[in-house]
Amino acid sequence: MKHYVITIGCEYGSGGPDIGKMIASSLGIEYYDRDLVDKVVEEIGVDRDLVAKADSGDNVKYMFETKLGPRYANLTNRVIYTQFDVITKFAEKSSCVIIGRCSDYILRDRKDCLNLFIYAPEEVRIQHVMERRKMARKEAEELVKYNDEMLHARYKYMTGTYRGDRRNRHMMIDSSVLGIEKTAKYILQLIDLRFE
Repeated sequence: MKHYVITIGCEYGSGGPDIGKMIASSLGIEYYDRDLVDKVVEEIGVDRDLVAKADSGDNVKYMFETKLGPRYANLTNRVIYTQFDVITKFAEKSSCVIIGRCSDYILRDRKDCLNLFIYAPEEVRIQHVMERRKMARKEAEELVKYNDEMLHARYKYMTGTYRGDRRNRHMMIDSSVLGIEKTAKYILQLIDLRFE
């Protein structure tokens, strides 16, 4: 069986994680999403709230004791380096689907990698968030706006490029055209053709 990695970058509320789960399940391969944060916490032994802050692109300093007294380091860079390392190890270990986390950039030199980006019109994303999170429209609008800004800033900070840049992706698809399930089926056909 061929070894391959599918990276899926996505706009918040576009259904990227759902599509990724369907793809991984259909192919019988590993699926990685926010659990990468947990892995980072486990590996570097830092309070999870601080890691989540650093993960969102905030520049977070942390203190550690040395023989010469307390010292400070940039947690953001340490978290980023560790995530890069973890994603690389996941990609080497077995075929998998990785959602976000700049995985397309991290794995950009791999020949066995297919980099996708899933997006949808803002109204569709707001509706998706309202249904999934059981929240009012205004809250969903704010959540979509916040995540768009945070994810764009994080991607730019970590890679120096833009999330939706077509030069970083092999395919970009609007999930509202076919819906979540059919978009997953369409991508499965692409994977089959790419790695047959």
